[in-house]
Amino acid sequence: VQLVESGGGLVQAGGSLRLSCVASGRTIPKRPLGMGWFRKDRQLVAAIAPTGETLYADPVKGRFTISKDDDKEMVYLQMDSLKPEDTGNYYCAADLFYGGSSYNEYHYWGQGTRVTVSS
Repeated sequence: VQLVESGGGLVQAGGSLRLSCVASGRTIPKRPLGMGWFRKDRQLVAAIAPTGETLYADPVKGRFTISKDDDKEMVYLQMDSLKPEDTGNYYCAADLFYGGSSYNEYHYWGQGTRVTVSS
């Protein structure tokens, strides 16, 4: 499974960005993926399980929203009310079965997309 992120960029504090990640390369009959977004320091930002259950890190609760489109095999991270401390590289992760907070349970990773929030 290959993951490609997009949507990063430069935004002022208080602004919004929407990150996207598309999965490709699966040839076997598909089931929904578990997908997540992590920071470079391997800290969870948000995750969504194969069932659709969501999980957020405390600093982003109420500001970020994770969602996925199983038919398109895409996951999105809507980032609102951005703060300078949200600056960093954001990595998309996916797994055939897992969709929780532990980075080492995900088997597939993207290359990352950079988010910069200016004050």
